[in-house]
Amino acid sequence: MNKPVIVIHGGAGTISHNAVSPEKEQEYHIALRRVLLASQKLLAEGASALDAVTLAVTLLEDCPLFNAGKGAVFTHAETHEMDAAIMDGRNLRAGAVSCVSHIQHPVQAARAVLEHSQHVLFVGEGAETFARQQGLPLVAADYFSTSARHQQLQRVKQSNGDGMMLDHSGASLLQHTSTPINEDKKFGTVGAVALDIYGNLAAATSTGGMTNKQPGRVGDSPILGAGTYADNQTAAVSCTGSGEMFMRKVTAYDLCALMEYADLSLEQAGTKVIMEKLPLIGGEGGLIAVDASGNICLPFNSEGMYRGFAYVGEEVTTAIFR
Repeated sequence: MNKPVIVIHGGAGTISHNAVSPEKEQEYHIALRRVLLASQKLLAEGASALDAVTLAVTLLEDCPLFNAGKGAVFTHAETHEMDAAIMDGRNLRAGAVSCVSHIQHPVQAARAVLEHSQHVLFVGEGAETFARQQGLPLVAADYFSTSARHQQLQRVKQSNGDGMMLDHSGASLLQHTSTPINEDKKFGTVGAVALDIYGNLAAATSTGGMTNKQPGRVGDSPILGAGTYADNQTAAVSCTGSGEMFMRKVTAYDLCALMEYADLSLEQAGTKVIMEKLPLIGGEGGLIAVDASGNICLPFNSEGMYRGFAYVGEEVTTAIFR
């Protein structure tokens, strides 16, 4: 019998150890644990991996601590543009939405595309029209806004002009942060991968993008093979990091290809793509993955990554730092 497991991430980036209180750090652990416990319970009741990752990412989208859904970062134009994707390892069916501003749960819209459309990816107004037709909840654009994210945008604009905040080499904004991973210097994405009792895999990823990004920019999260991928023959993968680099390296699929063609283990493949291949082009971030045997890996080459996992019948594990 398979050992069902749910694995989640909430973004990777530069650690702000010196600026964070134990209480704030604990807040993130509690949030991750809450998502894992709900998803673990679902898997224990016999739900599919697809249902488990949908629930996990929906809950992460609802949590303003993370950059997806409520609490999504602002674009340069002070708007929100969110992306999400989901993939079923049983049959390689997938759905994705990009540059949406009114869909309350982008991952649920991606799931609707998977289940109710002959297409894979909808963007912008077309994605929102499709979501409306499917009866999904739409909200006013300011639903996703938080004062903390708006302040973050202003700091980034002041320090970085028109540039997106993805430079992790400095610490000039560190004094402004009180979170375990510096929000001004973090790759903000959430994701989940799961193995269910039937031996099926699934992956889902959702993001608000990058602070101060140019409107219309799309990262790796909704791109199959780049930020999201699932195949029962190899693994389910969800990435977080410098999206352009993950797209150029087709990182999520590359992990699966290394398993299939080079006969690498999940751990070997995950380590190779994150620790060896991505840095060659300056790529930074991490991923979570699970294979059909229930092995998991959570490699990252940044200083930290919000992450956790829960096997059915076992204790929940969460982590932020190395």
